Amino acid sequence: MRKYFGTDGIRGRANGIITPDLALRVGQAAGLMFRQSGDYRHRVVIGKDTRLSGYMIENALVAGFTSVGMDVLVLGPMPTPAVAMLTRSMRCDLGVMISASHNPYEDNGIKLFGPDGFKLNDDLEKRIEALIDSDLTAQLAGSAALGRAKRPESIHARYIEFAKRTLPRQVDLEGMRVVVDCANGAAYKVAPETLWELGAEVVSIGVEPNGFNINHEVGSTAPEALVHKVRELRADVGIALDGDADRVLIVDEKGQKVDGDQLMAVVARSWKEDGRLAQPGIVATIMSNLGLERYLNGLDLNLVRTAVGDRYVLEHMRAHGYNLGGEQSGHIIMSDYTTTGDGLVAALQLLAVVKNMGRTVSEVCHCFEPLPQILKNVRYKSGAPLQDASVIKAIEAGRERLGAAGRLVIRPSGTEPVIRVMGEGDNADLVTQVVDDVVDAVTRAASQVAA
Repeated sequence: MRKYFGTDGIRGRANGIITPDLALRVGQAAGLMFRQSGDYRHRVVIGKDTRLSGYMIENALVAGFTSVGMDVLVLGPMPTPAVAMLTRSMRCDLGVMISASHNPYEDNGIKLFGPDGFKLNDDLEKRIEALIDSDLTAQLAGSAALGRAKRPESIHARYIEFAKRTLPRQVDLEGMRVVVDCANGAAYKVAPETLWELGAEVVSIGVEPNGFNINHEVGSTAPEALVHKVRELRADVGIALDGDADRVLIVDEKGQKVDGDQLMAVVARSWKEDGRLAQPGIVATIMSNLGLERYLNGLDLNLVRTAVGDRYVLEHMRAHGYNLGGEQSGHIIMSDYTTTGDGLVAALQLLAVVKNMGRTVSEVCHCFEPLPQILKNVRYKSGAPLQDASVIKAIEAGRERLGAAGRLVIRPSGTEPVIRVMGEGDNADLVTQVVDDVVDAVTRAASQVAA
């Protein structure tokens, strides 16, 4: 277990875990790590979402980086994938995104990107952690070598042009009525502007951030407002981003939600037909629906599964040459264009398919019927319930009962003391019974440890 970094940077309660002191030391430690090579002015880009605490963390990071001699480009509210792209585009040594993604405003986080635009690997994060907890006084820059901070001009236009260029030249969105929900988050300016410049009639919601309302009853984790607006306006499509715009959920013209599994199916089919898939398959996590796997198999494509987390999907993609992957939650990674999940780019790729096929979103996006999937959580206080003999026996029995017609996935949460039990299969009643049996076994084991 690492002290600060989790599966997606450093995250926690703002001014509780994510304090100005911690942000200052992260800036100093990361700055020292990436200032070690080359005789030139080292620099870092810093973006953020719209949380109130972003101001506090941004200023502390700027102080940390400049104190070790790094120049800082302060971007203001920008999507996470934009920060990753700009890190590469502007030849920066490091990129930083201040965000807690889909979490409520009380939380915040710090994500770090290397000069290649990819999230830092475990080894670099461990080395930065060691520096955070050490005395850095002797390594601070001299008075004449301090870094400078500035806000670059036209930075939103850079990302908008990048997103537009991911589409073929002949594709535009003329004639499409699009509702976009920006979750009162980082994409509240760039997403509506991009869609409008591509020719769409755009209606925007979740574009009035006040520091407190990010992800509150809007965005990809709360799509009800988008569903209502799409139906009300008889729009062709709805696009819901999360707070930092690295994930997306689509709503079709009937008001039906389209998750990441269906999006990956659409793009995989289209890219296979166009000869654009780098490998005969895609990469997803253990949580993706079995229906997706069966659909892809019918196209002679494989579904490779990884642990939960877009970083694990991306690591496998890079190691094995895949250019499409993602998560059911809407993290879609298209490595021909991006180095991380990009909700806006994923939505544009879907709309390009819709335009080329000349069909409705509901016709294009309903690729397969998802199998019944049940997820239940068991909270525990201490111990290791999954190592209990009765739990192991229940899991083995459940998998045997489901056989090839289903899956049973049990995993501990990476952020809280919770065991997640997910089952899916053709027979919904059987899946429910299997999940309940495993949940009962885990609950009993957890209560025995607590007693």
